[in-house]
Amino acid sequence: MVGVLADPKLQALVDRLQAQSQGQEAETGAWFQARAEKGELSSDGMDEKSHRYMADKLVALEPPKAEFCHLICRALRAKRVVEVGTSFGVSTLYLADAIRANGGGMVIGTEYEPAKAAAARATFAEAGLAELIDLREGDLRETLKVIEGPVDFVLMDIWTEMARPAIELIAPHLRPGAVIVADNTTRVRNAYRHFLAFVEDPKNRLSAMTLPFEGGLELIVKS
Repeated sequence: MVGVLADPKLQALVDRLQAQSQGQEAETGAWFQARAEKGELSSDGMDEKSHRYMADKLVALEPPKAEFCHLICRALRAKRVVEVGTSFGVSTLYLADAIRANGGGMVIGTEYEPAKAAAARATFAEAGLAELIDLREGDLRETLKVIEGPVDFVLMDIWTEMARPAIELIAPHLRPGAVIVADNTTRVRNAYRHFLAFVEDPKNRLSAMTLPFEGGLELIVKS
């Protein structure tokens, strides 16, 4: 099957980064499983030990999900996208490529870890997409306080405890018909409970369904 990325050089870069991310999955899965068996994990958020461990891990959005987000952005003719959780910037490449195909715009990315932000910026430059990406480094509760213009699409791929603060800042800027996609909402649904409570609150005018991707993918639409 032909992928959604038309540029073969961009596809090769994405393939390389996805392979690197997938190569880390067995190790990280075993690490978290061992901690879970010891009762060291909480659905209320990642502790400092987990944050330190994950500080250099790619944690890239799986290719089928990233391609789905690309297609949604194309269908929306999206011009302004917010990505909550950039990491090394793999999914950002899909979003920026879609924005480019739509005639231009901006992807606002968020990343807390300085080393990941630096790696992501290098990736964006290599891909030739840097001018379409505004990567905001630091605590998203500060970096997302200012969002210029209406938001067409949001990718929520962050540690779950930060999903609610993020959506509270982004929601006032969502245009009617805007789409939010949140990753792993079946796998860690209880951890998403504060975010989902916001989505389910009628005053926020959001409708949602869980799509059957691996781990679950929440599709949310602003009315």
